[in-house]
This record gives sequence, structure tokens and C-alpha cells, in this order.
Amino acid sequence: MATRERQAARSRGRYAEWAARWWLRLHGWRVLATNLRTPVGEVDLIVKRGRTLAFVEVKRRTKMSDAAEAIRPQQQARIQRAASWYLAQQPQFGHCHVRYDAVLVTPGRLPQHVVDAWRH
Repeated sequence: MATRERQAARSRGRYAEWAARWWLRLHGWRVLATNLRTPVGEVDLIVKRGRTLAFVEVKRRTKMSDAAEAIRPQQQARIQRAASWYLAQQPQFGHCHVRYDAVLVTPGRLPQHVVDAWRH
């Protein structure tokens, strides 16, 4: 991929993550972390509402179905490893119900929050 294409893709990804944060905040979620990189994986967003702690993968594609299909089992495993690492570092969240969500972003549409997108 050419440098200009990579920059454009990165810019679209940043916009998608901004839109996801905005959407989740509008729905009462508190953003605890963005783009968390751990020794064992990465998580786009960590959000909390009440006693629910969600590890969120953000996907942007031109079609909603493509965005949903883009979260592959390897990514799910990476996010789950990062979530376990995060929880080990943050014992105050031990009482929380943990789940894995997704926010799908497509041009010209509102973000779609997929609750409990997959299970550990």
C-alpha cells in the first residue's frame, strides 16, 4: 500500500474511533481508554456504564456487513488477551460484568453498536 493510501486509511480509522467514542458517550458510556496497547494485544476502546465494562473493537468499512465480518477470530483473541491483561492491572473492575462489543462505522450512517459481539 502506498504511503498516501496508508495515511488516508489511518485518517479514516481515526475518524471511525472518534465517531464510536461520540456515539458511546451519547448512550451513557464512560470512555476509560482509547487505543490501549498492551504486551499481549490491543483494544480500540474500553468503556464502562454501571457495572458493565466493555472492550470495544471499532471497524470502518464502506458497507456495514463488511465491517461486521472484519472482526476475525484472531482479532477477537488479541482483544481478549489485552482485556485479561488490563483487568489484571485494574483490580477495581473485578466486580464488573465484562463483555466484548463492536462499533461499526460506515460513511453516511450513524455508528452501530453491536452489544456482546462475541464471547470469550
